[in-house]
Amino acid sequence: MAKRLQDNLNSIYVELASRLRPRNTKKKIVAYVESYDDVFFWRSVLQDFEDEHVQFEVMLPSRRNLSKGKKAALMNHLGPSLGDFMIACVDADYDYLMQGCTEVSRTLISSPYILHTYVYAIENYQCYAPALHTACVMSTLNDHTLFSLQGFMEEYSIIIWPLFAWSVWAHRYGHANTYCQADFTRTVTFHEINPWHPENALEALRERVNKQVGWLQRKFPKAKKTYLELRTTLKEELGISPSDTYLYIQGHALMEGVVLPLLNPICTILRREREKEIKQLAIHGTQKQNELSSYQHSQSPIDLMLRKSIAFKESAPYQKLRTDLLALTDRIRRKEAARQPMQTDRKLPVGTTSAGDASVQQQAPMPGKPNLYQ
Repeated sequence: MAKRLQDNLNSIYVELASRLRPRNTKKKIVAYVESYDDVFFWRSVLQDFEDEHVQFEVMLPSRRNLSKGKKAALMNHLGPSLGDFMIACVDADYDYLMQGCTEVSRTLISSPYILHTYVYAIENYQCYAPALHTACVMSTLNDHTLFSLQGFMEEYSIIIWPLFAWSVWAHRYGHANTYCQADFTRTVTFHEINPWHPENALEALRERVNKQVGWLQRKFPKAKKTYLELRTTLKEELGISPSDTYLYIQGHALMEGVVLPLLNPICTILRREREKEIKQLAIHGTQKQNELSSYQHSQSPIDLMLRKSIAFKESAPYQKLRTDLLALTDRIRRKEAARQPMQTDRKLPVGTTSAGDASVQQQAPMPGKPNLYQ
């Protein structure tokens, strides 16, 4: 089958195409992402690094089919094509934690043209704990605090930390078939959380985690040394704090099995509070109905508010991503600056001279002719 021009698209092509445009035009960087949900997230990230010199265009890896996912972004003819002007933006998953133990992990952490989230996925950023209360306020327009959501997520993370380290250990040392991510996910997620007594959910979680850790210790009695070494590596080399473990577990599991079961009942309570307040303050029935209708139309789904949040830009993992992006844009600016000809090297039209050379040409006699000024 004959290839189309875009099948041969690569970073060099994008760079050369940008040079055909006027010199003061912004240099375009094509950023391929995994799925439709990633487009807005990466646009919100990349736009902070655009200026009068650089702009990004976010798109899916293939315009000929609907293939999505990290494997498509990395392997669908993109690997050799990537460069400063064509990059891939993907979720880190466990590949960042593997630190080169697999081929995909080596590619992820070594290529300067593959940007990854450092946390497991974009959903983990969207569930950034310090922003959860603000998301509830945006959804319900009620600023009442039932309990500390950030404190809940920190306690949750500390509880699951030992089991999380076992999950990473199993993947690093080839035991993922014995203890897979699905096993870990079933243990650390909830069906429901009582917002009046969230401590009950945490206590039940602690029991499940301790039971699972005990089973793993019995299953792998010789793993104590490597397990403890891995925990130290996760903390000291990768900068993962036990209180931030939630950022590194499977993103969909975090969103669907922890954060939404936590926030949905809270938002229900906050909406009822606001509706009760409206009913008490209304002077007559018509005003009550008008205010209730206005309030209902002003509400937003909590999951939508989470996806729109950009508070994650204050997190520690995002600062690593920011450093990678600064390195990319700085390389492009230096490359473009090196291409700009020096002012003194500019070629002049035939028959003209610069002001600095006029006196020299007046004094230099033409070959084979007398100097009339002698």
